[in-house]
Amino acid sequence: MEYFNINEFDSPDEIGSGKLMNEEFLQMLVEARRRASTAFNITSGYRTPNHNLSVGGVLNSSHTKGMAADIKCNNSAKRSVIVKSLLDAGFTRIGIANNFIHVDNDSSKVQNVIWVY
Repeated sequence: MEYFNINEFDSPDEIGSGKLMNEEFLQMLVEARRRASTAFNITSGYRTPNHNLSVGGVLNSSHTKGMAADIKCNNSAKRSVIVKSLLDAGFTRIGIANNFIHVDNDSSKVQNVIWVY
């Protein structure tokens, strides 16, 4: 996969679980990375239910479905580039925190939203 190694998406408690990521999500993320022309450091991809619980993730988290990732980001200039690339790649669900950007393509959830943590 261009730009990423599937192991970057592993849940820390289950080596190899990155293979459970949703293919459409990964294709969209690759396209966003291509558009951004800057590295995406994945801090969280797939999460087992136990790991999701241990990090305070919400019930029915898109991470547990392999449809979400958190991208490390701690400055506003890079944040702007990444968010624009995610939107241009077709993502409609983005969460912004001080040190990461959450993105998912979970169609079972409200669309066209950007939230802050």
